[in-house]
Amino acid sequence: MTQEEEEWPSQKNLVLKDANAIEKQVPSIRRVAPQISTNEVIQFGPKSTSSSIAGVTSEFLIVRSFDIAKGRFINDQDMQGAKNIVVLGPDLKNKLFKDKESLGERVRIKDQSFEVVGVMEPKGAVFGNNQDENAYIPLSTMVSRITGKDPTYGTSLSFISVEAINEESTQAAKFQITNLLRQRHKIIRDDDFAVRSQKDALKIVSTITGGLTLLLAAIGGISLLVGGIGIMNIMLVSVSERTEEIGLRKALGARRLDISTQFLIESLILSTLGGITGAGIGISSVKLVYLITPVPATIGIGTILITVLISGSIGLTFGVLPAKRAAKLDPITALRSL
Repeated sequence: MTQEEEEWPSQKNLVLKDANAIEKQVPSIRRVAPQISTNEVIQFGPKSTSSSIAGVTSEFLIVRSFDIAKGRFINDQDMQGAKNIVVLGPDLKNKLFKDKESLGERVRIKDQSFEVVGVMEPKGAVFGNNQDENAYIPLSTMVSRITGKDPTYGTSLSFISVEAINEESTQAAKFQITNLLRQRHKIIRDDDFAVRSQKDALKIVSTITGGLTLLLAAIGGISLLVGGIGIMNIMLVSVSERTEEIGLRKALGARRLDISTQFLIESLILSTLGGITGAGIGISSVKLVYLITPVPATIGIGTILITVLISGSIGLTFGVLPAKRAAKLDPITALRSL
């Protein structure tokens, strides 16, 4: 099993020489994929869109576990010749070309013409960034035609992706890379870079999603409590306004159980209808988020059923007091109000 590690440094803290040093001097890694990322307008004919442009090497495809859907990816010859070729993410391809074939066509990036040689397989979004809207060009082309070199730092990188030999080598790779970069950057105190593995990234995501889950659960609990109190008040008002009906039913032989069951059923129906309405609004909101943002948003049938069941149970719970009050109503007192 391969393990990818990524570094997220401050600007100009990593340079291409760092990536070359890691590749040559760190024994616990298999591949290194340096990357420069920038946002530029990419244009095809009258259509244009702002996109993240990544300057990468041929190692990027393997290290980052991406796949090609059509055409090819960047190779060593493209790097050596600094060729003006580009590989498009599937969503970016659809924005610019729709159903038209894109291979062989030319797009413009920062007043430069690039030939489309490939289209990536869908990869999805990471931290809100839709990777399927990215474009990929050779790292050498990025330096010579888009970003340029820094006279002091040389070729500055956005980050470096590293593939360890195996999962067991991950911690060793992190330690060795950290020590190497500290030596190269002549660091005495605080590091000017960060080394993180996929597990570290997953821990961050888990922490964020766990906090959001607790927050949403608290909001949901408060909403259920308020909704339950609202249902109870509505049913209490209903009992006070229907004393004649309750008295008449009792006079005709209805038992306390019959009266309480009637009001519990009414409370259940009221809360269930509210749950169905809320589920419908929730599904519509999720669909809207999916359409207007790159965030993958879905909702399962099981979640909808649980929501409706919880709403029904809230109605039953908070309908008990009004049902008991209706059942205890004296039929003589109720009939006197007729």
